[in-house]
Amino acid sequence: MSTLAPLNTLITRFQEQTPIRASSLIITLYGDAIEPRGGTVWLGSLINLLEPIGINERLIRTSIFRLTKEGWLTAEKVGRRSYYSLTGTGRRRFEKAFKRVYSPSQPAWDGAWTLVLLSQLEASKRKAVREELEWQGFGAMGPNLLGCPRSDRADLAATLREQGAEDDSIVFETHTQEVLASKALRAQVRESWRIDELAEQYSEFIRLFRPLWQAMKDIQTPDARDCFLARTLLIHEYRRLLLRDPQLPEELLPGDWEGRAARQLCRNLYRLVQGEAEAYLERTLETADGPLPDANESYHRRFGGLT
Repeated sequence: MSTLAPLNTLITRFQEQTPIRASSLIITLYGDAIEPRGGTVWLGSLINLLEPIGINERLIRTSIFRLTKEGWLTAEKVGRRSYYSLTGTGRRRFEKAFKRVYSPSQPAWDGAWTLVLLSQLEASKRKAVREELEWQGFGAMGPNLLGCPRSDRADLAATLREQGAEDDSIVFETHTQEVLASKALRAQVRESWRIDELAEQYSEFIRLFRPLWQAMKDIQTPDARDCFLARTLLIHEYRRLLLRDPQLPEELLPGDWEGRAARQLCRNLYRLVQGEAEAYLERTLETADGPLPDANESYHRRFGGLT
């Protein structure tokens, strides 16, 4: 455990989850810390890194086996040691999700919408397509109608194709609206994307991590391990929130939207701890060639630039 009470609260909270989300945390660790530094580490050093969070060796090995079986990770044996890295598929999956986490700001919205009508799909397939589109930020505008104010047309086409729904889905694109967010549209957005529920989750994130930020910014030389633990739990929780967040344009969100404050807090705490966290990673993780390579350029561009 740490000497910082707010950090201990977060560690205990993670440990008390039933079941404990070890696989999800390992994916967070690969995306946040390992992938920018070559992407491959020795399993033994990974076990040492995660032990302070309360994940024992047996659970880590079980989780790594499961992630390998599911196509997230691939293993390479060097002597008696196993080194794990993300597969190509795993890397594409995490890049799409983590891109949201570190981007400095949202692109401007021109007021256009993409609408997808699923009424011609079989009921069983319609459910699967709806779930995939909701993950991309679409919301239910009607019984079989999904809408998104800022959709990537290539991603949409790829999703419909992968689901075998391309020929039976109807896609519309609206023109830019003079009034981007009328009273009726804001009410519809609140209903279609369950904005109030998401706002409560962002408030909980702020309640958990603001005391940690306040405690750490007053420490002249923070403990490197504490910085690593803080950064990992921060990005783990924030990533899980963003997976539920449709990333709606500012014009459609409430004036007191908690997501703004949560993002600012995440950026500030990450910038505060990342330097010492990187030092701890260098001391703890090993590759087949020895120490970790330096972090790549994309790492230094996170949150608009790290120093």
